[in-house]
Formats: sequence, C-alpha cells, structure tokens
Amino acid sequence: MKILVTGANGFLGQHLCFYLLHKGFNVIATGRGNCRIEEKAKLDYENIDLTNVEEVEKLFSRHQPDVVIHTAAMSKPDECHVQRETCVLNNVTATQYLLEKANPDTHFIYLSTDFIFGEGGPHAEDAVPEPLNFYGESKLHAEQLVQASGLLAAIVRPVFIYGPSWIGMRPSFLHWVKNNLEQQKTIKVVSDQLRTPTYVYDICKGIDSIIRQREKGIFHLAGKDIISPYEMALTVAKVAGLDASLIENVTSDTFPEPVKRAKKSGLLIEKARSILHYEPVSFEEGVKLTFET
Repeated sequence: MKILVTGANGFLGQHLCFYLLHKGFNVIATGRGNCRIEEKAKLDYENIDLTNVEEVEKLFSRHQPDVVIHTAAMSKPDECHVQRETCVLNNVTATQYLLEKANPDTHFIYLSTDFIFGEGGPHAEDAVPEPLNFYGESKLHAEQLVQASGLLAAIVRPVFIYGPSWIGMRPSFLHWVKNNLEQQKTIKVVSDQLRTPTYVYDICKGIDSIIRQREKGIFHLAGKDIISPYEMALTVAKVAGLDASLIENVTSDTFPEPVKRAKKSGLLIEKARSILHYEPVSFEEGVKLTFET
C-alpha cells in the first residue's frame, strides 16, 4: 500500500513517516525544503508547495497513492491571526487542491485539531464546533471540505501532541520544561487551562487502524488524562528527577495572547476506543517514553 504523507518535516509528520515505514508501508513524504526524516533513505521525499495546484496534480500523477494523510498546516494560532490570507492558503486552499486532485478511490485522512471547539471540553466527535480564533476557523473550514469531497475520508483530531524529539525537529513543551529545570531556571506555567495531551505514537497507532480498517468519519485521537500545563510540567520534573519547586504556578493572565484560547478544552476518545481499539498511554507513561534513551 502506497501512503502519501504531507507535512512530513513537521513533528507529527516525521514520527508518522518513521512509524509507517517500520510497519512495512510504502511512504511518499512531502514537505517544504530538504527532508529532515531520519529514515529518509527508505522513502520517497518531495519538496513541494501544496498551495500550487499544478505541483499537487503532478504529485498525484507520479505516485498514485492509495492513502493520503494530510498533516501539513499553518498551525500557530497567533501567526494565523495576523497572516490570515496565508493561513487560508495553507490550511484551506491546499486541502482543497489535495481533495480535488486525489484519485476517486483514495482514502483521505485529514489531521485537524481541538481548536475547532470552544469552551466546555472535553468534547465528543459530534459536539457543535465553536472555534475561538482564526486558526480554528480555518481548520473547521478544511474539515467541511473533506466531508463534502465524496472521498472515503476520515478526520483525526488530536490535542497538544508530544513525544520524542531529535535533530531537525522543533522541541516540544515537555523538552522546554526539562531543559530549563536541568539548568536550574525558574519557569512559569499556567494551571487554569485543561487539555488531553496526546502521545505521538498513540496517534500513529490510531491512524494505522484507520488505514487498515478503511474507516471514515471523525475520530478523536487524544490522551486519556485531562490535565493542565502546570501538572504536565510537574510530571516532567517527577519523571526526570528534577526540582519541581522551580515551576511557578500561574494563570493564563500572566501571558497575554493576541488570540483567544479555550480554558477547558480536550477531547473524548470513547468512539476511537470502541471502533479503532485505541488505548492511549497515561500522560506519565508518555513522558517516560518521551525521554527514554
């Protein structure tokens, strides 16, 4: 089976390519710039601009993938708020081009976000979308295009993805916490936001099940623990044997942001558990796996 992964140089994209290769799939990876994936010798990689419809059409003509996993996106809410046209181009138009140029029998898997929702989480798959910022609006618009495409399509919504990091990959929040505590630096972390953080290989396993079962519809692939960033930081300190007293408990008012974010977010995972046999690790276990050497 031939699988096309967009956004392959991103955090999830790299892990997903690595995972799928080791499961024996034929992986075509696309991204901006040079390939940063550790297993690049075993995959086809193309530097491509997904906002160029001619490049997208040629991509499908060359490779004829059976499955498309679309992870590429402009994913920083603050940047999306300021650069709205660029956000629409990358998050909506690029998705539209992929949907239009894919073969009719393509299994299309779209990576969305919990940002399509507002307050009152954790949310189920059928909860009413109510994005609080332009990033969430753009991802919701793309979801609607996927649902209207007529393809066999699945939408995957994760939350706050974390996991191992390597050279060429942007460090996650967990790595920021660990690095600062190792340097004996005091850090301020908010406790009035709740999330269901997702270990990256849990998402990979869930997507693997979607592919093998040829599932369609919306699936929440998130963690099972609903916790605050402050509790996440304390867990990092516990697992790494670092000084938790350096972590200062603050509210989100300490860090004024240009865009609104939900205080209580997160996603429910009962549907994925039932249909995909999805069973994520606990957050503490995920942290241990993140920092294993």
